[in-house]
Amino acid sequence: MKTRHKRLILVTAGLGTLGLAAWLVLSAFQQNMVFFFTPTQVFSGEAPKGRSFRIGGMVEAGSIKRQSDGVTVSFVVTDMAQKLPVTYKGILPDLFKEEKGVVAQGKLDANGQFVAEEVLAKHDENYMPPEAAYALKKGDQANKEASNGAAKDVK
Repeated sequence: MKTRHKRLILVTAGLGTLGLAAWLVLSAFQQNMVFFFTPTQVFSGEAPKGRSFRIGGMVEAGSIKRQSDGVTVSFVVTDMAQKLPVTYKGILPDLFKEEKGVVAQGKLDANGQFVAEEVLAKHDENYMPPEAAYALKKGDQANKEASNGAAKDVK
């Protein structure tokens, strides 16, 4: 075999190995990527079915219910437009409270309830993820417009 052919085989094998490594890295990123959705986006069908994702919003006042087993908690996450029931089995963060920001990671079950694997509470009074802040603002505006329209209908 000529030197030229040996070099061509070596370059082809190197490119094949590089391509395989790139494919493995990209597939690992794809499997570990977790997207953030608001309750409104979940109800509109934008959230993935059968895959883990994150939801964020505010914990609705009066919605926290603790089960008798001591570790299962259910609560409602809202973006002021839609409400999504969440169930979590585990220890909640100390900062987890009603009417405070929360981000939960998990999947939707067959009943449309979000089953969280992890719950993160807002750690700073001034910080909120931009997507969550935008969704809360948009939901609040929709509620105000709806209440203004209802007030006009009454007159």
